[in-house]
Amino acid sequence: MDRVTIDERLVAGLVADQFPEWGALPVRAVVPGGNDNRTFRLGAHLAARLPSAPGYAAATEKEQRWLPVIAQHTPLPVPVPVAIGAPGRGYPFAWSVNRWMPGETADVGRVGDLVEFAVDLSGFLRALQTVPTRGAPPAGEHSFWRGAGLEHYDEETRRAIAALGSRIDGARALALWEEALGATWRGDPVWFHGDVSSGNLLVNGGRLSGVIDFGTSGVGDPACDCYIGWTFLSPEARRAFRLGLGADEGMWARGRAWTLWKGLITAANQMADQPSWGVRVVEEIIADPG
Repeated sequence: MDRVTIDERLVAGLVADQFPEWGALPVRAVVPGGNDNRTFRLGAHLAARLPSAPGYAAATEKEQRWLPVIAQHTPLPVPVPVAIGAPGRGYPFAWSVNRWMPGETADVGRVGDLVEFAVDLSGFLRALQTVPTRGAPPAGEHSFWRGAGLEHYDEETRRAIAALGSRIDGARALALWEEALGATWRGDPVWFHGDVSSGNLLVNGGRLSGVIDFGTSGVGDPACDCYIGWTFLSPEARRAFRLGLGADEGMWARGRAWTLWKGLITAANQMADQPSWGVRVVEEIIADPG
């Protein structure tokens, strides 16, 4: 996906043109800046968030419409939009100005107690699932099919398993994938985040303090939000997370499969014989699927 070049000069110009009341505020790029969107500090209390490519552009209006609703139902802060910007200065997409959320992205060294962190996160996600869904966006292309059926990535997953050959236990990976395909979700659609990764979780004083980046959120099967279990949590914290989430066997199998798919395609796109994040995730799932 071709990405647009976004820098502090562009953002400062867009702000000055469209929001002159904030035009004198300093603009500073947030590091790391994100993949789907680029984020910039705008003074002390605001942040500008700009989609980096056409595939992510639809998220702006979705977040503008639904984050204020979500914020009313969750026990931890989420980004609150205060303005929406228009294309300009060669930048082609709508963009957001949000309230700045203090904290640092989650890292094992920043989290005081990983089990406590897992329990807090599961509580947030359970609350997210209670947000009213009337008129909300159903899972689909805007969510990169998170919240929808795993079948969308079936062919890609099988290709990745075949391509990785002896680098992974392909038979076990395929068995876990097919188990998840058979665990069809039949519940009522609920809100899901869609990208519950450590980079989208904020900590303050060692505790989970906020959740950001709802660009892939929507309404559907929340199993995709189990992803964090194998990519960040320890086995003990993973079990606490599952218990707090109330995930039954089917939901856990589908969540594991979403994580497996991501690990497999990431590993398959790496150079052969080079250790990768994707291989480590696949090995973690195979070693401790529950």
